Amino acid sequence: MPVATYGLVALDCPDPRSLAEFYRGVLGGEVRNDYPDWYDLYAPGGARIAFQKAPDHRPPEWPRGDRNSQQEHLDLDVTDIERAQQEVLTLGATPLDLDDRGGERPFRVYADPAGHPFCLCWH
Repeated sequence: MPVATYGLVALDCPDPRSLAEFYRGVLGGEVRNDYPDWYDLYAPGGARIAFQKAPDHRPPEWPRGDRNSQQEHLDLDVTDIERAQQEVLTLGATPLDLDDRGGERPFRVYADPAGHPFCLCWH
């Protein structure tokens, strides 16, 4: 018997509303603000991501694993990597590792506007 059930992933950031809107642009869904300094994205399919104000937030220094690890990252499945890449870049993502090995691996790494790494993955 499990101890708990999955609720959400919460990301610290300096501007929770704008980061929630970034991910709404990537995933779709509805953004809600039920608490001060806290926004929720209810994505299609039932996933929930929360964005919490952290005025002193320091983004991780990807891909360093010593002093500042990546802390967390989201894997987002896509069917057309080129189209998805253009869309996340237009929404404000920053490329971190676009796989310069000629498509050898099934993902590319970006940072969201608050600096959190995330991957677009295809199979």
